[in-house]
Amino acid sequence: MYKIEFYETDSGNKPVEEFLDSLDVKMNAKMVRLLELLEEKGNELREPYSKHLEDGIFELRASRSSNISRALYFFYIDKRIVVTNGFIKKQQKTPPKEIELAKKRRKLFLEKEKKGKRK
Repeated sequence: MYKIEFYETDSGNKPVEEFLDSLDVKMNAKMVRLLELLEEKGNELREPYSKHLEDGIFELRASRSSNISRALYFFYIDKRIVVTNGFIKKQQKTPPKEIELAKKRRKLFLEKEKKGKRK
């Protein structure tokens, strides 16, 4: 079993939690169910639910009628999955700025982890 964690900013905010809270009830339920499935299956979860984008960043994919939601994540030591950001998808390709945000948050997360281990 994997463990899902939401990326946390220095001020203690969890952007993914805020994103999930902003979704309508049905889309929220779909995303939460997908997160549970990801926790269960981990790196064995594949399309149409999950897709590798680039450089170790994956996307969790939910859609309902014409609404498409995505949450980006990466795998970490000890079967931890860190979800970095979520967004409503408006075009075919995942916006590069969302992928860059996921990479930036991964870098910050790894730096925090390193500092935490030194204490």
